[in-house]
Amino acid sequence: MSKQFDVIVIGGGPGGYIAAIRAAQLGFNVACIDEWKNDKGGPAPGGTCTNVGCIPSKALLQSSEHFEHANKHFAEHGITATGVKIDVAKMLGRKDAVVKQNNDGILYLFKKNKVSFFHGRGSFSKAVEGGYEIKAGDETLVGKQIIVATGSNARALPGVPFDEVNVLSNDGVLRIGAVPKKLALIGSGVIGLEMGSVWRRLGADVTILEGLPTFLGAVDEQIAKEAKKAFDKQGLKIELGVKVGEVKTGKKGVSIAYTNAKGEGQTLDADKLIVSIGRVPNTIGLNAEAVGLQLDERGAIVVDADCKTNLKGVWAVGDVVRGPMLAHKAEEEGVAVAERIAGQHGHVNFNTIPWVIYTSPEIAWVGRTEQQLKADGVKYKAGTFPFLANGRARALGDTTGMVKFLADAATDEILGVHIVGPMASELISEAVVAMEFKASAEDIARICHAHPSLSEATKEAALAVDKRTLNF
Repeated sequence: MSKQFDVIVIGGGPGGYIAAIRAAQLGFNVACIDEWKNDKGGPAPGGTCTNVGCIPSKALLQSSEHFEHANKHFAEHGITATGVKIDVAKMLGRKDAVVKQNNDGILYLFKKNKVSFFHGRGSFSKAVEGGYEIKAGDETLVGKQIIVATGSNARALPGVPFDEVNVLSNDGVLRIGAVPKKLALIGSGVIGLEMGSVWRRLGADVTILEGLPTFLGAVDEQIAKEAKKAFDKQGLKIELGVKVGEVKTGKKGVSIAYTNAKGEGQTLDADKLIVSIGRVPNTIGLNAEAVGLQLDERGAIVVDADCKTNLKGVWAVGDVVRGPMLAHKAEEEGVAVAERIAGQHGHVNFNTIPWVIYTSPEIAWVGRTEQQLKADGVKYKAGTFPFLANGRARALGDTTGMVKFLADAATDEILGVHIVGPMASELISEAVVAMEFKASAEDIARICHAHPSLSEATKEAALAVDKRTLNF
């Protein structure tokens, strides 16, 4: 006999598990289905983010940053460190432990909020009276409302499948067992830059091949140029405007034929190749056709502004629908959908979703870039402030980068904030709050910021919009 639920969530990543918890808080009888397995075959909810994305990559970034500091920067502080070595196996073990803590935390939250968890693949079976029959592994469930949150998968190069030995996705790159001498990346997106940074710090010779003629095209141009200067100085080799040709794999590694920006034929030999050319919505095995769930040409589930699909009572959130593939975007949509099911007015503001690249320096932004404002014909004022002039950054020994404000020329409303530098991922939150409340640059300029703190650079950049910085 099938088990009955008010809400069934397919997928236990950031969008799915958060949607399930919020729906349970609102008084619904909720089930969440997720098929991720740990190395022992047990449940590992949290999706790509927790298992092979956001969380493990940050763990490796932290470990590699400690290693680089010990080797290159401790001496500046009067600390002598000799014979510093990296135990890759131990580093990976710590990463795995961090992932497990997050997996276990989600299972605890399900129990706390009385969400019924089912370990296995969730898929549509058929429409039934008052809802839908859903397969959850070997179990059969029936739900009145269905939320699909099945996430995304790494996009492979045409004709070059991931073998996770020589040709790596975001999954395989987290399990490299030893520091490769030469590491190649195709694509200078978030995953490529972050993982390239990890292995460069640990001693790999890293080359990134990017097809676009500009670096980080989605980032404000001034910020992207500042970031590239820092990466070049660190020894991260980035070639722009390339056209990748044949990729050969063998016992000795990978050979990539490509044409550079000048039209010259080149060959790059490497021990490992990371492919970071974007992600595709994951609807494999969902059995969408059984109920007539509409997908677009990319395989994404078609939804309206409220995340409603073409089927009554079926919703979809996160990477499997339109919009940025960001964990926090998925979370916001998950909460909003649960509240809409309850008759409330869930809300997601796409204009104030922050973006972060966790390299060193970190890159973070919210709102529109300067090039977008120009393209839209918006009259604006810009203000920047370098971390070189910030006392806390000097004390940290990390003065790379700047904060940049863009404000409406007539009203002074903040239209975008862009940061490259230390702890940019934390500093951007102030800008998100300010933009949600439609603050002006003057509002931030008038707020007292603690001294000495990195956040003073935010205040000074806001002052710079009116050309009245105090410390630069």
